[in-house]
Amino acid sequence: MSKSNRCGYIAIIGRPNVGKSTLLNTILGKKISITTPKPQTTRTQILGVKTTHAYQAIYIDTPGLHESEHRAMNRYMNRMANAVIIDADVIVFMIEATRWDRDDELVLEKLKQTKAPVILVINKVDELKDRAEVLPFIIKLKEKFNFTDIVPLSARQNDNVSALQELLVTFLPDGPNLFPNDQVTDKPLRFQIAELIREKVIQSTEQEVPYSTTVEIEQFEEKEKITEISAIIWVERDGQKPIVIGKNGERLKHIGTLARKDIQILVGGKVFLRLWVKVKDSWTDDERALRSLGYE
Repeated sequence: MSKSNRCGYIAIIGRPNVGKSTLLNTILGKKISITTPKPQTTRTQILGVKTTHAYQAIYIDTPGLHESEHRAMNRYMNRMANAVIIDADVIVFMIEATRWDRDDELVLEKLKQTKAPVILVINKVDELKDRAEVLPFIIKLKEKFNFTDIVPLSARQNDNVSALQELLVTFLPDGPNLFPNDQVTDKPLRFQIAELIREKVIQSTEQEVPYSTTVEIEQFEEKEKITEISAIIWVERDGQKPIVIGKNGERLKHIGTLARKDIQILVGGKVFLRLWVKVKDSWTDDERALRSLGYE
């Protein structure tokens, strides 16, 4: 008699910058979701699939839920995060060790409306001087909500992540796999390449520029010995363009060098990458512009 198979959706929810994308990458053992120290790096749902002989766990990395909705982009990210709560079989609510703020409270209010089991994941325990500090924090959190379980871990150090995965699988329903066994994400290659370039822009620039940029792939051509890629880095103000380009084009060259290394790993071969920087006025606060740049 063959064993039953489990398959279902696991939503990873939390405020910006708690480590949701790092957790997804650690679980999958490869980089699917870009990560930076700056909040709001993830802008849309990133789906990651882990398939074993006994289950297929479909993880959904979401933009950080946050109180501020001043711009169309902020409203879009909150809609993306809210949408996955409805359909998930189990929810991972991720917070930082010993830290709780208004955005965490906002996420919790959203989760009170769901009937799915909610696993509270306390991340970044590796940053505590004494891990015993997390115990009184857990006691306080238990008073806020009837969490199905609470798991302290370090996504970056891959500490206790296996225990979380084993727990999550128990909540997946019986059923056939929804994706091919070798598929790891639903995002096309062009999207993944654009995200890798945007990650390097975020890492290489300061202040408001990371939140005002997006990347569009204009050309993607796989040749016999090399993949040729042309991409536009969009900013929303004229003054931001020279910041991304840098003196004598040095910063843009640096961004291209870093991005090309990661893209070569992704495509498994040599890459020729061309980058341009262009201005699209106030695109982050323009619903039509967001749609034209792929934020559906």
